[in-house]
Amino acid sequence: ATAPKPGVVDLAGIAWGSYGGKIGIYRLINLLNEHGIRGTFGVNGRCCEIYSDAVAQIVKSGHDVAGHAYLQDKPMNGMTPEDEEATIKTCLDLLEKTSSQRPEGWLSPSMAFSPHTHDLLSAAGLKWHGDGRDHDVPRIVKLKHSPMAHIPWSDFTDNRVLRSSSMDLWDVYREAFDYLYVREPGGYLPISMHCHNGGRPMITAIYQKIFSYMAQFPEVWFASHGEIARWVLDNKFEPDPRRLLKT
Repeated sequence: ATAPKPGVVDLAGIAWGSYGGKIGIYRLINLLNEHGIRGTFGVNGRCCEIYSDAVAQIVKSGHDVAGHAYLQDKPMNGMTPEDEEATIKTCLDLLEKTSSQRPEGWLSPSMAFSPHTHDLLSAAGLKWHGDGRDHDVPRIVKLKHSPMAHIPWSDFTDNRVLRSSSMDLWDVYREAFDYLYVREPGGYLPISMHCHNGGRPMITAIYQKIFSYMAQFPEVWFASHGEIARWVLDNKFEPDPRRLLKT
């Protein structure tokens, strides 16, 4: 929250962020496993080099890894197409080597993609991406090499939206869930968190409450991004926004 003077290494910021790879990721794995939920972890390639045991544990515990570029502060929209292609390959190769799972999907850091990103991801054989905010349900997108599933991301994810109380998470997800469950059958509610924030006890406790609440309702599907992508691609799903109109 307080930037150091130019040239000074922000050790406090590094310590805060590194909590995710050291502690938070394991707490979130436990949370998901307790509820029988298969999660999808977007992982920077650099994390494979720093927290290799944690990245490997994701897949050992039955969850999926997704590409998230090499470094969080090197967005795709600031790269040449050649640099983007190299970054995608580096990240996917590191994740496969570290976790023994080749990713099927991708989330660009800060969702900052370029006009070339998604065609490059398609060329790399990926099945889904989580970039963009122009829809609120998963859909199929046509690209040069092969179609992909676009899976929207949550607007309420981490410390940037938690300025007062962690109970804000409970309020916003419960209210959104209740609204969709009653008014929009087949609706989609993405739930996401960062390990360095969501993996802390005061936040994980609220996600525990959220999952327990939603699991009480019939016909709720807790799905990984890969499971959603396969359904979207198999059904060639392209939702009509007019579905929201009541006749």
